[in-house]
Amino acid sequence: MTLRGKTAVITGSNSGIGLGIARELAKAGANVVLNSFTDRDEDHALAEEIGKEFGVTARYIKADMSKGDECRALIEKSGSCDILVNNAGIQHVAGIDEFPAAKWDAIIAINLSSSFHTTAAALPVMRKAGWGRVINIASAHGLTASPYKSAYVAAKHGVVGLTKVTALETAEEPITCNAICPGYVLTPLVEAQIPDTMEKYGMDRDTVIREVLLERQPSKQFATVEELGGTCVFLASSAANQITGTTISVDGGWTAL
Repeated sequence: MTLRGKTAVITGSNSGIGLGIARELAKAGANVVLNSFTDRDEDHALAEEIGKEFGVTARYIKADMSKGDECRALIEKSGSCDILVNNAGIQHVAGIDEFPAAKWDAIIAINLSSSFHTTAAALPVMRKAGWGRVINIASAHGLTASPYKSAYVAAKHGVVGLTKVTALETAEEPITCNAICPGYVLTPLVEAQIPDTMEKYGMDRDTVIREVLLERQPSKQFATVEELGGTCVFLASSAANQITGTTISVDGGWTAL
């Protein structure tokens, strides 16, 4: 599945899931635009490394996904946007009655509203090019719920809804929109939580992973960033021309329960 000649813009992609997706898209031949809210030398160096490793054009563009005008500017600055991967997201855990209003606003802005703004800016670009793919990184929490994650669950359910609307509005065009719904993914952030969780519960690493972190994931295995990236490559390929407006769960069976 080659994506040679296509340009992919991936939000929130200087680490974790977004970076894994960017690497897999570049591996498939796509030029990539990395993004986050920082503007460090290492951000630009990361893009340069990916470009050299896979023989593609790779750039880093700073944009704060909590601000609609910066979301739209990201697409404009990218020049072209054949594949848009809306990945940026944050999390906060608290009961509804104790949930800080500012955290709610930030999660809705970054996890949901940013996808609206980038998509609104990207669709005219895709229409002009005569082809496009919008891939929204939702979550198992876009299909089900957990307590104490009201903003995250609401935002991810909203992403799934936005995905369906986008697909319907582009259904007669060579543009598709789908959502990927990961379960727990082994990222550096999750990896860093394991030692503290081991200490908290007095468990060894394997037990913490199986009984605490992956309690709701029947496979008892993390999804990997490479697997999510591979799913993006598939959705961007011609094999997925008639896949639109749906969700693909990469959750080890979580939403089958």
